Amino acid sequence: MSDHPNNPDTDPVAGYDDVPEDDTIIGQAFKWSVIVVVTVAALVAVTWAILRPQNEPVMVEQAEPVTARRLESALDIPPPQVTFQDITEAAGIDFVHFSGAYGDKMLPETMGGGVAFLDYDSDGHQDLLLVNGSVWPWRTEDLRAPASALLRNQGDGTFKDVTSASGMDQLNIYGMGAAAADLNGDGFPEIFLTAVGTNRLLLNHGGERFEDITETAGVAGEATAWSSGAAFFDFDNDGDLDLFVCNYVQWSRDIDLSVDYRLTGIGRAYGPPANYAGTHSYLYRNEGDGQFTDVSATAGIQINNPATNLPAGKALAIHPVDINADGRLDLVVANDTVRNFLFVNNGDGTFEESGMNSGLAFDNTGKATGAMGLDTANYNNDNDFAVAIGNFANEMSSFYVSSQGLGLFTDEAVVSGIGPDSRQALSFGLFFFDYDLDGRLDLLQTNGHVEDEINIVQPSQHYEQPTQLFWNCGPECTRNFVHVPYEKTGDLSASVVGRGAAYADIDGDGDLDVIVTQVGRRPILFRNDQALGHHWLRVKVQGQGANRDAIGARVILRAGGVEQRRLVMPSRSYLSQVELPLTFGLGDTPLVDEVRVTWPDGNTVVLEQVDADQTLTVTYPGG
Repeated sequence: MSDHPNNPDTDPVAGYDDVPEDDTIIGQAFKWSVIVVVTVAALVAVTWAILRPQNEPVMVEQAEPVTARRLESALDIPPPQVTFQDITEAAGIDFVHFSGAYGDKMLPETMGGGVAFLDYDSDGHQDLLLVNGSVWPWRTEDLRAPASALLRNQGDGTFKDVTSASGMDQLNIYGMGAAAADLNGDGFPEIFLTAVGTNRLLLNHGGERFEDITETAGVAGEATAWSSGAAFFDFDNDGDLDLFVCNYVQWSRDIDLSVDYRLTGIGRAYGPPANYAGTHSYLYRNEGDGQFTDVSATAGIQINNPATNLPAGKALAIHPVDINADGRLDLVVANDTVRNFLFVNNGDGTFEESGMNSGLAFDNTGKATGAMGLDTANYNNDNDFAVAIGNFANEMSSFYVSSQGLGLFTDEAVVSGIGPDSRQALSFGLFFFDYDLDGRLDLLQTNGHVEDEINIVQPSQHYEQPTQLFWNCGPECTRNFVHVPYEKTGDLSASVVGRGAAYADIDGDGDLDVIVTQVGRRPILFRNDQALGHHWLRVKVQGQGANRDAIGARVILRAGGVEQRRLVMPSRSYLSQVELPLTFGLGDTPLVDEVRVTWPDGNTVVLEQVDADQTLTVTYPGG
């Protein structure tokens, strides 16, 4: 524990620097090993250059000097004028998140809750699921436990509360996150809710009501666990959807009170996860008959700290992605204050943890970060692949880049333009999306501190923080991303206690709207009011059998000489899920040359000369 709780450079709450020493040592050792390898390679290159045959001609290409004028003009490209309007009340959303806080400052009270866009009634409109907390079981007062809310999109961007009619009001859990997918191929998605305590799987009966099938499905988890992010995906390529569930830290009321974390000037405070032991996450294999088997141990996703032989993970976010383009879905896991994991799919039912070998485990100083939200993208419309992770206050958001998709990542937070403007923020929900429909993926991260009185001990920090939007300005810019000035984003710039974040086209106009959840407050639904005249194409991919949602399908769109790539994978951000249809911005291009859809089993459909400004449904061959 820090001896200087008011110092932002050493205070665990201010910067989460109180990371377990063994993990820091591993990170520093990894950093120096990389430096040694690079140094040796450089010496070999220099030696070869000196000893090479002198009669071999040497071609020297004159590089164009980077002048101050050229650099200035590259940085002066302004983001487009796109504003977001708060339409929460007008849309009929009156949900208020309930954290259960009553004064003792239990750690889970500051971490939830998530949000999911899903079409639960299969009417073509994106509905909303908002995850709620609950009353702590040791409270003796006669308090009504609030429910998570299900809101039906009425087709015009407004919502009707169907929580009671759907049976969702019968759940009493301390909810955290959500994932949804059609598990039985009937066209109606099931809902999985993570929680402090046992998790819940809800069977969708025809888009009318939900039934709790957790026990028969075998996905409740341990009653003493604290689950966070979750994702449905097909890890064994057998055609049905398996389930990965993140577990955060070992927590209980007694542990929390015994930690008794305090800040000078505040008293008892929400302590950092460094004060709690790590856990193992769950991997459930779908047996195809409505039941799941916990294969966590045999699949290789239970990682122990080599120094203590205890669980190393403190997982908050999960995103399945094919990191090495071998046709199998791998897993990126964001761990809070300990190294991040990359589980590479071996194709035989097992995974190999390769976070350190790939460069995703630590930041560019060899340190673990307070990792929260997570997303990935081919952000440059080329083979460069990025993993973005939102981190704690006084840590830049991580922006790991694998150049040309070679599988080795470096943290390019600074050179990408994300780093400096994200450093002060405490970031949770984070995702890539093309908010201005220019054909390049931008980045949004929602922010908010965990300690409501942090400003007392750290004047530079605030509990409420504005959501940040980073515009991808393309190859003309020195840096890929430009922080959009708050005055140019409309209501999106409002200070919030941001947690979950997701996007969907709620009103059918082709651009992506955004929702942000808050701790103990109302969520905010932001309508995207861009009016740039850009074209777009939305692609809805339909699978077959038990993966009707086509989760894991790959879509490549070619238009105007540009190739864009997307993966059908709604689980991303923090505790949240985005809509299933994929939105491609096209800028000034009114016609798409080619849309190529490849399903997880390798079947491919190619459509040519597709008109823009429509939703294109692509079905499985023969389906």
